[in-house]
Order: sequence, then structure tokens, then C-alpha cells
Amino acid sequence: MAVASPALAATVRLEGHFTAEHGATSHPDGTVRAALNTRTNLVRYTITWTGLSGPVVAAHFHGPAPAGEEAGVLVPIPAPYKSGQHGAVLLSSEQARALQDGQIYVNLHTAALPNGEARAQLAPVTPAGAKPR
Repeated sequence: MAVASPALAATVRLEGHFTAEHGATSHPDGTVRAALNTRTNLVRYTITWTGLSGPVVAAHFHGPAPAGEEAGVLVPIPAPYKSGQHGAVLLSSEQARALQDGQIYVNLHTAALPNGEARAQLAPVTPAGAKPR
């Protein structure tokens, strides 16, 4: 007797660490931790940061672009902005693939650096004890 089981969604965990960009003299620190549901392309995220020149006035997911290169806004992150912020965004299939390929980053914008003060390039996290493919 064969039993069919529904396709299970895989969850891909991703992480990125903030670094200064666009000539920032501040010392941003913090992380973006995210989980992508590969069936629905929903990304749940938590963003923490410190060390910026002032309050975050805008935040976005940008891509596709490898580390060190810039790309346009893919999805805005809604305000109000505060460290420890969490939420969820829905990506297209192409955007979800770019995220899994390490081609998406989160950018934090401040009044002093409206083009972006801190950037965290997201990449899949290999679970402890798992062997990379």
C-alpha cells in the first residue's frame, strides 16, 4: 500500500551581519536573521543593530547583487524602525532564489547617510553538525 504525503515546505535559515557602507564613519553592528519558506516564499526576519549615526529612517531588502555591489530595492521594510524589529515579507520565486544564492542584502538608511549606512548581505546558514553541499 502506497501512502502519499503532501510536499513539505523546506525552511532555509539565513543570516547577515551589518557593516558600514557609503563612507560611514560610524561603527554599525548587528544582524539580520531570516527564515525562508521555500513553498510560499515568505521570509520572516529579525533585525538588530547598534552604532549608527542616528535613527533608521528607511530599511529595505535590496538585490540581486553579490557582496560589495549595489542593487535596487526589492522589498521595503515597514516602519517604525527599532532594533529587534521583526516582520515578514513575500518574495517572488526569482527573489527567493536570489536570496538562497546570497544575492540579497538589507540596507539601513539614516538621515546622515540616506543612501545607506549599514548593509547586511544575507547567506544561508548551515545547521550545526550538517555537512555543506
